[in-house]
Amino acid sequence: MKTLSIVWQRLVNDQGKTCPRCQGTGDAVRHAVERLDSVLKPLGVQPVLECRELAPTAFRDQPSESNRIWVDGQPLEAWLDGQTGASRCCDECGDQDCRTLELEGRSYEVIPEELLVRAGLKAGIRLLEPEPGSQAAAGSGKPASGCGSGGCCY
Repeated sequence: MKTLSIVWQRLVNDQGKTCPRCQGTGDAVRHAVERLDSVLKPLGVQPVLECRELAPTAFRDQPSESNRIWVDGQPLEAWLDGQTGASRCCDECGDQDCRTLELEGRSYEVIPEELLVRAGLKAGIRLLEPEPGSQAAAGSGKPASGCGSGGCCY
């Protein structure tokens, strides 16, 4: 079984709480992983979620690292042909602008489950493709059963 890694990183304060934006994205990530599991697991791909905490001191230095998602080692926005943005969030985040996803003329503060599933499916499909240089990628060099006899293919 191949593994589809999904990593979500968010600000967590000293009391173990995060902001509403990150909380909403976290809920969406968990639901998306469940949906991806039901679709990809029968194909031999296991989605695995890793949740990372970003300390307040690290957040102050790099607020765009909070509410960040990677799918199979690539940023979410790369899978969706989007880009990152930023906007004011809440008291937890102080005067820092928090990460947003800019896609198709819209700005998302909380990342929707549907976009996470879309990125996960793209990554899962890529995992199913044969490795370059493998026999499966090159083919066996023989026609498929029944081909070549009776003049159907040649």
